Amino acid sequence: IFFRFCSYKMVQQPFPIGTPGTAWGDKEREEWRNSRQVQRSYKEEVVDKLQKLEKESPGVFELVQYGALGQDPSRYPLFAVKLRGWDAGRPHVLVTGGVHGYETSGVQGAILFLRTMAPKFAEQFNIIVAPCVSPWGYETIQRWNANAVDPNRSFNPEGEVVPGRSFNPEAATDESRNLIAYLKSLGVEQWLCHVDLHETTDTDETEFGPAKAARDGVEHKPETIPDGFYLVADTTNLQSEWHRAMIAAVKEVTHIAPADAEGNIIGEKVVQEGVIAIPKPSSLGLCAGVTNAEYAVTTEVYPDSPNATDEQCNQAQVACVVGGLEYLIKTKGM
Repeated sequence: IFFRFCSYKMVQQPFPIGTPGTAWGDKEREEWRNSRQVQRSYKEEVVDKLQKLEKESPGVFELVQYGALGQDPSRYPLFAVKLRGWDAGRPHVLVTGGVHGYETSGVQGAILFLRTMAPKFAEQFNIIVAPCVSPWGYETIQRWNANAVDPNRSFNPEGEVVPGRSFNPEAATDESRNLIAYLKSLGVEQWLCHVDLHETTDTDETEFGPAKAARDGVEHKPETIPDGFYLVADTTNLQSEWHRAMIAAVKEVTHIAPADAEGNIIGEKVVQEGVIAIPKPSSLGLCAGVTNAEYAVTTEVYPDSPNATDEQCNQAQVACVVGGLEYLIKTKGM
C-alpha cells in the first residue's frame, strides 16, 4: 500500500520481533533482516529481461546501470532504461517501479510498458524507466529495504515529521540516493511527467502494517483495503483532467476502487473517481516527489482482488502510463 496500512480483519497476535510499545533498535532490525528469505530472482525476472530488451533493440533502448545496493553490489545492480535519441527540446518523462520491491506489477508493468508501448512515444518524449528501484525488496517480497526502512519514505530525509502520522519521511537509503544522483546527472531542468507504479496488497495489513507498528513501537490500527485501482495525487498540484484520462484508460483493463461508506480510500477523501490526494509528495519523502514534474502521480493496483489477474494488474499499470501520455500529447499539442 502507498499511504496508510489497511485491513479486512483484526490482527490478534503481536509481531514476533521486538517488544510491544518499544521502537526497534539495531538488534531488532538485524533480527528482522535475518528472518527474511529470498523468494524469487531479481536477475532472472528483471535484469535478464532488461538486457534482452537492449540486445534485441539496441537502436531503441539503452540500459544504464546507475548504481548498486551496498549490501551486495554484484547481486543488486540498479538499472534504468533510456529510450535512445534524446532531444533536449522534447519533454522529459520518468516512470518508476518497484520502489516497494514486493509490489510485483509495479516492476513487471514497467517492463511491459518498455517492451510494448514506450517506443511508440519516442518521437514526442524523452523517456526513462527505472523498473525496480528496490531489488532486495523484490527478491524477498518485502516493502522495506534490508535495513527495515521504507524506500518510499526515503527520498527526503529532511522532510517534516509529524508525531502520530503514519506517513512520515524516513532515513535516506541506497535505493533513494542512487536514483536521486542518477536523475541529477541527466541535467534535466524541468520534467513534464513522472508516474510511480505501486500496488495495494493484503499483506500490507497481515504483514507490513503490524511490522511497521512494531518497528516504531506504536499500536497497529487496522483499516479497510480497497478492491480496485486508484491514483494518489498531490493536494498542491491536482491535475484532474489528467487523472480522469488515466482512470478511463485503466477502466478498459480492470475495475476502479470504490470509495468506502465515508467517501474515503485508505482513510483519505476521494477527490474524484479513483483518486485520493495527499500532502506534497516531496515533503513526505515519496518517490513521486523526486522530480519537479508538472504532472506526477502514484498508481495503486490491487493484485489480490478476485476480479483481477496478475496480467491484468501489469496491463493496468501500462494503461495508466499510456493514458497519461496520450492526454499530454493531445493537450500540449505535440
